[in-house]
Formats: sequence, structure tokens, C-alpha cells
Amino acid sequence: MGRQIAPRSVRIGISSCLLGENVRYDGDHRRDRFITGTLSAYFEFVPVCPEMAIGLGVPRDPIRLVGKPGAIRVVGMADCEMDLTDQLRSFGIQTAQRLKDISGYIFKSKSPSCGPQRVKLYPEDENTAPSNDGIGQYAQAVMEYQPNLPVEEDGRLNDLVLTENFIERVFTYKRWQYLRQSVVTVARLIDFHTRHKLAILAHDQVAYAKLGKLVADAGNRELQRVADEYVHGLMKTLRRPATRKNHTNVLQHIQGYLKVDLDRDDKAEMVDVINQYRLGRVPLIVPITLLKHHLRKHPNPYIDGQVYLNPHPAELMLRNLI
Repeated sequence: MGRQIAPRSVRIGISSCLLGENVRYDGDHRRDRFITGTLSAYFEFVPVCPEMAIGLGVPRDPIRLVGKPGAIRVVGMADCEMDLTDQLRSFGIQTAQRLKDISGYIFKSKSPSCGPQRVKLYPEDENTAPSNDGIGQYAQAVMEYQPNLPVEEDGRLNDLVLTENFIERVFTYKRWQYLRQSVVTVARLIDFHTRHKLAILAHDQVAYAKLGKLVADAGNRELQRVADEYVHGLMKTLRRPATRKNHTNVLQHIQGYLKVDLDRDDKAEMVDVINQYRLGRVPLIVPITLLKHHLRKHPNPYIDGQVYLNPHPAELMLRNLI
């Protein structure tokens, strides 16, 4: 399975207010108990408050986004002449450069500085209603500088599927960072892709084929360029949450490696459990656990090496309810 990832060895950038720091414009915080409780046992959080970092105090006048997509400014709500756009974007670039080792980022939703999507955007025409097409300018700068970095906003972590997707991306990206710490060779790239094949297949079958072709041709191209294309394609693919249909396809694929080892009753049970998952009657952990049970008795080197079976710490129980 390659290098094991120790608890709290994964660093994640995060909006300071989500950890309970009183840095919001009104002197309050937005502590998230799931983040400070469950996730804090597995990740080292690196808190950042861009407003405080650029010199704004607490309490302070609130800010908002004004303009249109592609031409957004961050200005004061009381004083529209106070334009913080360049300062926030500059600090975002500085932070992205400084935190090259982070494996993910959790942003505060709806924030004019930190919101990665769906932030209220006010048009220049005051008679026109605002939209939700804005992006926090600090967050946008970070994401542009580190386009492969897994990011999520706190509000979406209330969705179990999106939470599992984000954590899977974080651990995948951390494994890629480990790979990049050494010299990337064709053999190491092939090994990395091989171990992630079924995880990729659970997200997108077309991307699975494209990434496989890219890796297969790695020996005929400049390797650094191939590696860059590969990780960009991989992380883009994983941003699309895996579907029940694709999970079912992968589970059946794994089952195929056990067809000569299981007796008739075991095969029937396996087929039934996978179908129960397909129908939404049992969570993903049920067929996964049964497959692991049979694989312990009938190990297969290829399947045993698949990240899909253990994409993140089992203690997080992320597959128990999806």
C-alpha cells in the first residue's frame, strides 16, 4: 500500500474562525464542532484569517463583494472607497507560497475573503439584486496558485457524501506529495496510478481510461510534464463525488477477483450484499467489509494494494452512512 500516513501528519489550511478564534468582523467566531472535534484528531490545522493578516482589527466594518464574475472587488459596506481586493489577493498568493506542504483547505462559506463559491456578489447598479456568483478574493488567489489543492467550505461538510469526497481527496493528495518528495520515475508513477485505479473508477470511467493512457505513454514524453498533467487530471476527477452506480461497478469488479475462491453460498451472499448497497438499503461499508473478509482468506496482490479499500482512516467512519 505504500507509505502509511500517520495521524496529524496531514496539514490542512483553515479559516481561523472555524477553530473558534474570535476574528470575525463582529468579534465573534464560527467554531465548527465536527472540525474541532472529529477531524482535529487526524489533521493538523493551519489557521489563517486574511482580514487580520492585512491589518484589519476586531471589531471592524464589514466588507462585501462588488462587481461581476471576473471583475470582483472587495470593498467596505459603509465605505465603498475602502478597496481591499489587491491586499487580499496578494496575501492569498503569499499564503499559497508559504503553505506549499498543506494537503487541503477548509474555507469559511459565504465570506467575501474566504468563500470559495456562492458568495453574495453586489452589482455596481444598486437597483439590481445581488447574485451568489461571487468568490472570496483571498480564497480565489489561493486556489489559482494551488489549482490541485483539495478545498471545501464548512457548510458543505454537513453533507456526508461531500465530506467523504473531501477527505478522500486530501489523503490522495498527501500520497501524491509523498511521491513528489522523491524523484518521480516512470515506475513510481505507474505504481501510484495502479494503486489508485479503482478509486478513480468509482469517480469517472472516462477519466479512468484517460489517466491510464497518460501513464501508459509516460516513457515516451517528458516525465515532469506527464506528472503535472496526471495529478491535475486526477484531482479534477476526484472532485466529482463517486456515485452509487460507480461504487457498485467497482465492488462487482473486486468480486470478480474472488470468483474462483468463493463457494456457491459465499458468492450468492456477496452478490446480494452488493445489490442491497446498489438499492440504497445498506451503506458502502457493508459490502466493503464483506469483501475485505474474503480477501483476508484469499489475498490478491493487486486488490490488496488498492487504495479504494482504505482511502482514509477507518476510524472516521466516513463510509458507514453513505
